[in-house]
Amino acid sequence: MKNVIITGTSRGIGYELVALFTNKGYNVLALSRNEVPISGLGISNCTCFPCDITSSSDLKKVSEFLESKWKKVDILINNSGYLVNKPFDKLKMDDFQSSYEVNVFGAAALTQIALPYMRKDGHVINISSMGGVQGSMKFPGLAAYSSSKGAIITLTEVLAEEYKDSGPAFNALALGAVQTEMLEQAFPDFKAPLSALEMAQYIMDFALTGNKYYNGKTLQVSATTP
Repeated sequence: MKNVIITGTSRGIGYELVALFTNKGYNVLALSRNEVPISGLGISNCTCFPCDITSSSDLKKVSEFLESKWKKVDILINNSGYLVNKPFDKLKMDDFQSSYEVNVFGAAALTQIALPYMRKDGHVINISSMGGVQGSMKFPGLAAYSSSKGAIITLTEVLAEEYKDSGPAFNALALGAVQTEMLEQAFPDFKAPLSALEMAQYIMDFALTGNKYYNGKTLQVSATTP
């Protein structure tokens, strides 16, 4: 049975992914700053503990868990996201720093930890955004967020090339608008066409089978341009 690491699991897509994978019998390590929503579910094949992926001490706990408990990782879904919506001239460097620390640096650090435990048939999925795709319509106010989501796409491509012989496969999913708490906070009046559960189902299916067909690719998962 596959071992799956998912970040950003306290709400939205990540929360739904935990339920979907565990219901199928997969072992899940659910990581988020707030582990209460997942721990409250009492799922036997799910391990969760508070983990800030921008904290080296928290990441060390992940490394220790993998070494002592799992020894093998089949799927890593870097789903954690940080979004700030401000006009460019109002953005502080701290806003850029926070965006990149979660959306790029944290994902890279966790990937480094998981890689020694992944085999050739493993799969790393980086959750990006249509805002990070070249030529896509960009929402104003998302300079920090969209640029960081473009960076994670480039990182995905580079790692796919670097590990193409040994594996695992690396792919990015550039998501369109999904009705999540993060979207509601950034755009209170916007209604997305897809629910978190609907998108989570797609991501799970892709995580389980997409590496058979894709490596180093960015799939645009959006019914509309933005």
